Amino acid sequence: MKNHPNPKGPWIHRFTIRLFTLIFTVLVYWALGFLVQDIQSIKGPDYSEIEKEYVDQDLTGRIKELNSGIEDLDRSISSKQEEMRLVDDSSENLQKTIGQLIELQKLSIEKSVALSESDQQNLNESLNQFLESQQNYQSHSEELTQLAQQKRTLQDEKIQLEKTVADQREPARKEFERLKEKHDWKLAALQLAILIPLLAVAAFLVIRRRESVYFPLYLGFGIATLLKVTLVIHRYFPTRYFKYILVAVLLLAVARVLIHFIRMVAFPKAQWLTRQYREAYERFLCPVCEYPIRTGPRKFLFWTRRTVNKIVIPREAGQEEEPYSCPSCGTVLLEECPECHNIRHALLPHCSHCNAEKEITGSGTESSAG
Repeated sequence: MKNHPNPKGPWIHRFTIRLFTLIFTVLVYWALGFLVQDIQSIKGPDYSEIEKEYVDQDLTGRIKELNSGIEDLDRSISSKQEEMRLVDDSSENLQKTIGQLIELQKLSIEKSVALSESDQQNLNESLNQFLESQQNYQSHSEELTQLAQQKRTLQDEKIQLEKTVADQREPARKEFERLKEKHDWKLAALQLAILIPLLAVAAFLVIRRRESVYFPLYLGFGIATLLKVTLVIHRYFPTRYFKYILVAVLLLAVARVLIHFIRMVAFPKAQWLTRQYREAYERFLCPVCEYPIRTGPRKFLFWTRRTVNKIVIPREAGQEEEPYSCPSCGTVLLEECPECHNIRHALLPHCSHCNAEKEITGSGTESSAG
């Protein structure tokens, strides 16, 4: 089986793919949002209609009449208070005028001079107007007291009716909440009935088509669908339930990823093995046990993954390559190529001299190591 490398392409192409994958994800999320909004627009229970079944409409009508009557009384009281203020101002002016005329009369008596007929007439008229103003003020005060009493009567009746209506509204409110919760569950079921299958398809494509050239499309579709499903669950499910759902989903996701990597180690694919072996050869470490590959000028040196690029390699002339097996685990690392008879890497698919190809498998490694 040939192992064909996947070309990565120029960096601008890789960047463009990632950018349009993001745009595609946003567009899918946007489209799913329109679908969810259309489902959410389904009309739910109407509280006003439910209230009519539980609340006496005559009582609510009477409360409206009382509110209108109280508003009319408030306007009448305000108008009456304004009239009383005007009468009070007029009385104060008359009182000042009478006081001045009385002072003038006292001066006239002290000087034994009779008060003029016009001044006496003004004094009498002012007294009559003052008395009339006091009577008007007293009349307005009585009317204001009556209006205030009427307002208190209406307010007391309104309070009693509102208490009765509030008692009647309590079962209406509970019934509305029950119907509203039922409607929300219905909307959640409709939305999830569409989103869950889409999420299942997206998960299947992401897991099963990882090697496909169209994997970015599958990944963007899966991310957008997963986000929308999460938001729908968070919207309709109570917090105490949502946290359990979220934890359960995360546990399943983590377990799936863990199983995937365990299977990669236990049953590795040729491409993954080739990459692992290539990186080990680059560091001159055994791909199986990471024991240093001491061949040629590295025969008496020591290094690790971190120090492999820091050691100085001595130059030794006439050092020829030869087959080599790991002295720690016995894995054949360098062998003779059956095609060109040069020394090649035993665990890599191609000979560096003649490009002859061999199949790389986990079982083959174990047989070589044995």
